[in-house]
Amino acid sequence: MTAQSKSGIAVIIVNYGTADLTIDGVESILARQHGGHPVEVHVVDNASPGDDASRLAQTHEERGWGDLVTLWLERKNHGFGRGNNVVLKALAERETPPEYFFLLNPDAALENEALATLADFMDSRPQVQAAGARIERPNGSPVTAAFRFPGAASEFASTVSFGPVTRLFDRYQVAMPADLPRQMVDWVSGAAVMFRFSAAQKAGFFDPDFFLYYEETELMWRLHAQGGEVWFLPEARVGHEAGAATGMQGGRHRSKAQPAYWYDSWRLYHVKTRGVAAARWTALSKFVGAGLNVVFQRLRGREPDLPLNFRKDFTAHVLKPLFGGRPDLARPDGKTPKAEWLQRQ
Repeated sequence: MTAQSKSGIAVIIVNYGTADLTIDGVESILARQHGGHPVEVHVVDNASPGDDASRLAQTHEERGWGDLVTLWLERKNHGFGRGNNVVLKALAERETPPEYFFLLNPDAALENEALATLADFMDSRPQVQAAGARIERPNGSPVTAAFRFPGAASEFASTVSFGPVTRLFDRYQVAMPADLPRQMVDWVSGAAVMFRFSAAQKAGFFDPDFFLYYEETELMWRLHAQGGEVWFLPEARVGHEAGAATGMQGGRHRSKAQPAYWYDSWRLYHVKTRGVAAARWTALSKFVGAGLNVVFQRLRGREPDLPLNFRKDFTAHVLKPLFGGRPDLARPDGKTPKAEWLQRQ
């Protein structure tokens, strides 16, 4: 394949309140050669608070990004999946869309020629529909970036969070080792993942029901369902300021309480991938696991290892819709007041 005919890549960064990090991410892309692959960058500002939009526009002009970088300055916070869909739908209208698109978190940056590594691998394996990079902390140590699909067993064990139980359910654990070698997996982190454009378009891009969290997991479920493969490639490296963009670290929010839309997305994921009956069983497994977590932690003289207000929030956003309301109900903007959201059921 000649340089002129190498597959094209569209990089999409969805920003919300992290303009400085987003700018660093863009610069990390423009500084690479990408092995001759044509690369274009799209930055979606999701109606950030403050002056992010104006700062991005000013930087675009001052640094001469020109046609290499397209800004999408939105007036509404679409969330992650719908924010990416803004660009993906526009690319789909082209006579010749790019072969690939690469999602990069606004708090992430390329550490090597990751785009070329991923694209070359996918060029050589047409059955591969998504491939994720190794994600590193600022000190170079890897974080988990490859996963198994969650289910009742994994949700029960992870919520109990007690060594003997965790070991008993080890083969169901969602998070795979951070130092995983190259291999096919269920899904990879949306912070640094390349998709085959035609495959993602066939799957319908991101499901707009998700505001934030689980949207990339659900999309990769659909890629598997249509016969595709998802791979993890540790030789492609991306640095990540974990939690800077979302407030989540280690699967928990810095405020100690999970956002309401996290619970909504959790429920939607399980309903959409395995059906209502399986989602109910998984929800009950998690709720029982939470009760055991309280018992085990208190027997050890510790506080329960659960998000703040877990029982109340899980009941309102998961159990009530699943068992007495609308299992597939989505909060369209991630900010609908709880009373209004419950009323819609």
